[in-house]
Amino acid sequence: MATKRLARRLGLIRRKSVAPASGNPGRSRFIEFPAVLLSTATGEIESEFHAYVQPQEHPILSEFCTELTGIKQVQVDEGVPLKICLSQFCKWIHKIQQQKKIVFTTGDSEPSSEVKLCAFVTWSDWDLGVCLEYECRRKQLLKPVFLNSWIDLRATYKVRSKMGACSLCFW
Repeated sequence: MATKRLARRLGLIRRKSVAPASGNPGRSRFIEFPAVLLSTATGEIESEFHAYVQPQEHPILSEFCTELTGIKQVQVDEGVPLKICLSQFCKWIHKIQQQKKIVFTTGDSEPSSEVKLCAFVTWSDWDLGVCLEYECRRKQLLKPVFLNSWIDLRATYKVRSKMGACSLCFW
């Protein structure tokens, strides 16, 4: 059984909610947007994307935020607005999709043998399911559709731990 299909059956793949996200993430905002393309076959990082996001409404980072993230004021000052960051990220995604012949599946259909399946993996739903969702809606930005589905490793870890599986052996 395909890994993504198994993860979906176990309830580990998260999708964007049709209803509005509950609650207000408050002053939460994206100030850094990192991503890596990791080959599960080799364990090697094949490509990286990284951008600092320039806060527009509250441009000065709090001392708490700086201590928590290690991100300095000068880094976000030299960053780009979220809209530009998402555009750059989409260009990166499209480039690696063409180069590596990968696809982000949104359904249960199996892709052709010429392409490789790819999925976003996060630790919790916070970044993609709450914070980015809220920021895009608030700023009237179109969230890229391929960011509406991801594998939540924290949920995977919890399920596997309850099943008595080794915490380092996911499948």
